[in-house]
Amino acid sequence: MFETMYSANGVGLAAPQIGLSIRLFVIDSTKWEEADTDEKFKQVFINAQILEEWDEPWKFEEGCLSIPGIRENVSRNAKIKIRFMDVNFKVHEKEFKGVAARVIQHEYDHIEGILFTDKINPLRKKFIQNKLKDMSKGKVKADYPIKVSRK
Repeated sequence: MFETMYSANGVGLAAPQIGLSIRLFVIDSTKWEEADTDEKFKQVFINAQILEEWDEPWKFEEGCLSIPGIRENVSRNAKIKIRFMDVNFKVHEKEFKGVAARVIQHEYDHIEGILFTDKINPLRKKFIQNKLKDMSKGKVKADYPIKVSRK
């Protein structure tokens, strides 16, 4: 999954994004300029469960490898506590803040069946509705391969 994420220049990727119905996501924010030094990390999250979200919600422009070309402001809590297993199936319980917490929440949403566009202002969502419809019909441009899933 890391290789797929790197080839698309992403900082996170969840298994459902590549057609796997498992609760797994990966993150590598070590090269992401927007992250503070203490927020940069590389981690595999298996069977993750967010235990708490707190602190003042803040908006930040997010994008997604599943929805290329669309970026919107999303409000998320600044701090989280999460329990997960690593690649060796060792259980961890950790707190994250800032950009790290945001990236984890974004990828966690994928394993819960939620996209960042589900969290944006309804007026902004209406504004991008045609782009989303075009994507669902396969009319999408990206620098990486995309498989359009039609229901």
